[in-house]
Amino acid sequence: MKIDSNFNAEVVPPPSAGADAPEVRNYDVELVALTKTFGDTTAVNSISLRIPKGSYCCLLGPSGCGKTTTLRMLAGHETVSDGDILIHNRNVTDSPALNRGTSMMFQSYALFPHLSSLDNVAFSLKVRGVKKEERHARAMEYLKLVQMEKLAHRMPAQLSGGQQQRVALARSLITRPKVLLLDEPLSALDPFLRVIMRAELKRIQAELGITFVHVTHSQEEAMALADIMVVMNQGEIMQAASAREVFERPTNAFVAKFIGGQNVITLADQQVAIRADKCRIAEGLGGRELKGEVIGTEYQGNVVRVSVRTEEQGELAALMPDSRFFSGPVKVGEHVTFAWMPEDEHKLSADPKAAAAA
Repeated sequence: MKIDSNFNAEVVPPPSAGADAPEVRNYDVELVALTKTFGDTTAVNSISLRIPKGSYCCLLGPSGCGKTTTLRMLAGHETVSDGDILIHNRNVTDSPALNRGTSMMFQSYALFPHLSSLDNVAFSLKVRGVKKEERHARAMEYLKLVQMEKLAHRMPAQLSGGQQQRVALARSLITRPKVLLLDEPLSALDPFLRVIMRAELKRIQAELGITFVHVTHSQEEAMALADIMVVMNQGEIMQAASAREVFERPTNAFVAKFIGGQNVITLADQQVAIRADKCRIAEGLGGRELKGEVIGTEYQGNVVRVSVRTEEQGELAALMPDSRFFSGPVKVGEHVTFAWMPEDEHKLSADPKAAAAA
């Protein structure tokens, strides 16, 4: 049942009826045949997943795929229609949000505008009756963790977007959750700051050693952060594995196309994916070749993406090292040979649910 032997992420079936007492498992989160319906619409369709302890898990997929609904069910902010949720081996399916051992960091950060950074972080402790001196001391510890202790007395309006995010993260962590849930936490940041903050998230997760479950629509973000990438579509898990496994060995055509960097090609007897960086604009390589027309070139720094329209396979792309491209550049409208080697092909399953049955 293991999808990725390196990290031991699993898509699992529900337990059989009448089973003995549950075994002790080395997972922080287990979803068992988890389903959510809204009237006649199924948002999440019987998904099962195990997330090992202390891992960074990214739920990834297009809008409406069920990733945010799954996160909200984990948090206790959405009721479960069917199935079970286990956190640290305890069934929390029907438990209120406060009793699950989770904390959620929202996309909007939702800081109180009338409270300082320190008091925002300490707020949940105040609600629980912790004395001011103690809660401020603990809040300062978490502000130090996110490198915001020098701005502890600033109001949210006096902070940048990245600084507000750090305060929101500290506030989510001060309750010492078993699992931290993050709902697109980087989407409001500019691209430069997003790169900085995702590195900070990874550092803090590794330092604390707790599981983060992070919803994102960004393939790049998930690739950078995830120990486990869970690719979803139409309420189902398409593939759950390490980022490298998902990128290099996508289970089906949906995953290959959604993650990007792959060409999906139909051969006489099968459908395959070939990484764009393994493809060439050249002939006489001794491999497979297609004739086509260049429809676009995109300089990306160390590589140039060359898009080619072929009659047999539609639009394909090759990533060429910049030095190779500029030593013999091709132009839009030019007729070229698109080529790759058979050993670089990765066979795809025709079944879009293949990952769940692996």
